[in-house]
Amino acid sequence: MFMLILQFFWVYIDDLMGKGLSVGLILELIFYVSASLVPLALPLAILLSSLMTFGNLAENNELTALKSSGMSLFKIMRPLTILVVFIAFGTFLFANYVIPVANLKWHSLIYDIQNTKISTVLTPGVYTKDFEGFAIKVKDGKDSVYYGVTIHDHSNPNEIRTVKAKSARVYRAVNGQFLFFDLTDGNIFEEINIQSPLFDPTGYLQNPNVTGRPQRVSSFKRATYKLNLSGYILKRSDDDIFTDKYEMMNVFQINQATDSLRKRRYELVKTNASSLKNDRMLFSKVALTPGYDSGFLRPEEVPIVAIKDIEVNDRKAAVNGAIATLQRSNQAIDNQIAYLSTVDHESALYWVEFHRKFALTLSIVILFFVGAPLGALVKKGGFGAPVVIAAIIFMIYFVLTSIGDNLAKTFTVSPFFGMWLAALVFAPLAVWISRTASNDGQLTFTRK
Repeated sequence: MFMLILQFFWVYIDDLMGKGLSVGLILELIFYVSASLVPLALPLAILLSSLMTFGNLAENNELTALKSSGMSLFKIMRPLTILVVFIAFGTFLFANYVIPVANLKWHSLIYDIQNTKISTVLTPGVYTKDFEGFAIKVKDGKDSVYYGVTIHDHSNPNEIRTVKAKSARVYRAVNGQFLFFDLTDGNIFEEINIQSPLFDPTGYLQNPNVTGRPQRVSSFKRATYKLNLSGYILKRSDDDIFTDKYEMMNVFQINQATDSLRKRRYELVKTNASSLKNDRMLFSKVALTPGYDSGFLRPEEVPIVAIKDIEVNDRKAAVNGAIATLQRSNQAIDNQIAYLSTVDHESALYWVEFHRKFALTLSIVILFFVGAPLGALVKKGGFGAPVVIAAIIFMIYFVLTSIGDNLAKTFTVSPFFGMWLAALVFAPLAVWISRTASNDGQLTFTRK
């Protein structure tokens, strides 16, 4: 779990740094992410623990003693098999009811963090205009201490204020509402808007001396400049806006969602087919209604006219009209195909998540039947050989799972085959290793 959480932070480190997030918020994020990483950590834990357990039994000849008393390997494994089945069933319940909520929580939280604008507020040598009404530039600095600070404050429409300082330490208020610049050795330049000119009735200027902007300059050894962060602090979104994502649903909700998508697809195809028919007069419902006088001709009443009997201008008009109608129909069909492809892709994502929950449950049992007999064969316990063997096997399992996931999401294979690919590969391997271990076989490697 520790390694998987580190991997998560490597992915999202740019979104988390420089936003003044509290320790409680980081711990909350880790808690939700940890729950969602169980599907990756638990199979490896089962594999490694079964390897270590039966490796220790075999290395200390305890497995040999049990077999000499007439117990088969499968009978020795029976208590742990029952335990693993219970763990697998509990994992399914966890994946079906807990993980969707955890995914919902951490996706919502990371979305809010990503949309917090205070990330990397100051970049040396570049004006920062993320704060409305301010333009801030620093020459150099890091870790909240900057040098050569320039702050252009034009938040007040009646004046322009420029603050220059040799150095500044930047920190946020405890309540997160304000950003403070602790400035040293600087000046403040203020420019007030020009006064409106006054004219007498004859049109002459009464205050001709008003030709520039009054200025005020002041200096300081140390000063604090405050920026309001309203609108820039972390705001928690409503979790309901993410509930329609396939990762946030259990198997029953996924089944309902796919059923809705199937009905929507059927209605769309039906509507478009009816629209294409109605574009042709002969296929319209009105034209096909017997005895209905609507100005349209029924199919049997349509006169047959040869192309050569139509005048040239009428023939050109008819051909151009037919071409335009076919182009519109082709465009409508292309749009329909593109939309149906989107619906099918969305449906595939739901089915991928549906099969993932069951594949995870079975993979725990399969990896147990890979690890336990393999431990009995290699006869090595502890954290040495079992860790290496488990890492190699799990790497293969993870690669197969990732390949199947990607193939299913790109329509290369069905969601069922994609998510069950690792199980289909490891199930025969588990049967072969179990039979080899039960027959007291050996894994031998020959060198030529």
